[in-house]
Amino acid sequence: MEFKRNKARRGIIALLLLVAAASGCSNEPDYSPKPRAYSRIYFPQRKYAEFNEGCNYTFTYPTYAVIEPDRSPGAKACWINLQMPQFNGTLHLSYQPVTSKKVFNELIEDAHTFAFKHTVKATSIDEGVIQYPNKKVYGIYYSIDGNAASSAQFFLTDSTQHYLRGALYFNTQPRLDSIQPVLDFVKKDMAVLIKSFKWKSPQAN
Repeated sequence: MEFKRNKARRGIIALLLLVAAASGCSNEPDYSPKPRAYSRIYFPQRKYAEFNEGCNYTFTYPTYAVIEPDRSPGAKACWINLQMPQFNGTLHLSYQPVTSKKVFNELIEDAHTFAFKHTVKATSIDEGVIQYPNKKVYGIYYSIDGNAASSAQFFLTDSTQHYLRGALYFNTQPRLDSIQPVLDFVKKDMAVLIKSFKWKSPQAN
């Protein structure tokens, strides 16, 4: 009886050693899928300041943004960039005077064209009407979903003298799943900018 127990014990040990050796000798890499990891995002406390720097417009902007003149080729007076270094993004603002009905129509058409050129990468483009009649501020807001280079654009005008276009870009390869939290945060401050936007009277320039 003792012999049978010892024989059975030796058989179990031999089996365990065989399994351990087989698993230890395997050099196959582990191809099991792992979830994609993203860097932790730290959002700044929301504080605002007023832009009022000798242009025909003024607005409220978040203090985490740094305002710089647009130095790109072809940039004009009162073209500015709201740089957001911690988000690696830029809100480009370009101002144009409206000198005729023809110019006004061309500017409106340009805004539509610039927004819809992202159709190839966008999953959808929604348009929202901007209306503040008491301030003579009107326009269209374009929300661009998907992996497009620009996630949001808008234009503002008084329909007779002034026009301003805004376009938000992130300086990284477009991946909506990775920038979505930042985009949601920045869009709220874009809404503050638009809501606070005012044209300045000629006497105020």
